[in-house]
Amino acid sequence: MNPIEEKIREEAKRLLDEKKVDVVIGYETGTLPLQTAPCFITSSDEIDRLVWNPCCKQNLAIYVHSALSQHRESQKRVKPEDKTDKVVAVVARGCTSRSLVIHLQEKQYNREDVVIIGIPCQGYIDKNKLEAGVDGLEVIAGSIDGDAVKVETSKGKTELSLIEVTADNCLECRFCNPVIHDFMAGEAIPAYESDDEFAVVDDFAALPEAERWAYFSAEMNKCMRCYACRNICPSCYCKVCFVDQSQPEWVGAGVNPSDNQVFQIMRMFHMAGRCVDCGSCVEVCAEGVDLRKFLKKLDKDDLDLYGHRAGAELDKEAPLSTFRENDEEAFIFEPE
Repeated sequence: MNPIEEKIREEAKRLLDEKKVDVVIGYETGTLPLQTAPCFITSSDEIDRLVWNPCCKQNLAIYVHSALSQHRESQKRVKPEDKTDKVVAVVARGCTSRSLVIHLQEKQYNREDVVIIGIPCQGYIDKNKLEAGVDGLEVIAGSIDGDAVKVETSKGKTELSLIEVTADNCLECRFCNPVIHDFMAGEAIPAYESDDEFAVVDDFAALPEAERWAYFSAEMNKCMRCYACRNICPSCYCKVCFVDQSQPEWVGAGVNPSDNQVFQIMRMFHMAGRCVDCGSCVEVCAEGVDLRKFLKKLDKDDLDLYGHRAGAELDKEAPLSTFRENDEEAFIFEPE
């Protein structure tokens, strides 16, 4: 057991034993090699299920929102004298903590409703990089030994460097530590040294418009609208998504290029100033759609135009939540 994992378990046990929280949301070992799954601990007897390693990928903020919103709904028909509060503890890396900040800024729940167990994070293993490292073969066993990922396939054993299979969004992350926490399970760590966080955006923007559109169209044609990207995103919490509405009907029931583009473009606009680059949408996409390139563009515009990073500061409102009377709005009259 690594020191961070041990501290997570200790703090989770304390919170549950002292009845400070009703549930601890963290990670547990998954059913597949080199995979973890979200887990929900309600008793200190289950603490040993909690793990922390480079296989922990999911942004757990979505489960905090779900747990608290479901409880709030369940209380609507309860007599006032029988109403109860619910407090959720969550294991939060940098990107998870930023999503929690967004929830708090958008008044989805109160600060006292969530206890944040902060953890320093050096990134997680990217499924596509891992697959490429073993030539697309099925991983039947795997383990992490320091900076090495040991993998076994039908053709034998392979050892990969952890850094070479770490997700790109992690390698370019500027928030390796939680921006907000109640308890820190480990010492803060420096961010990865990257020449340019937005290099992928700048390179793409330098292409002719026709090439950019052709690439976007080709990527969207891969989409089968399973909505996994929407369902995993902590910032997608509308009770009724626009794609599920019938009056008006924004997209059709079938899958075609036009509807795919409408879905993805509108979802991306909803992410403006709200995407924390956690990579969850990319990780769950069954078709390997390059969503990050386009979402990262919104991140860059948010920073360049407004000096804002999604969820980085609790007391700094998002651009679309406020306005400035002296804003020249040059982007309207002089678009790039």
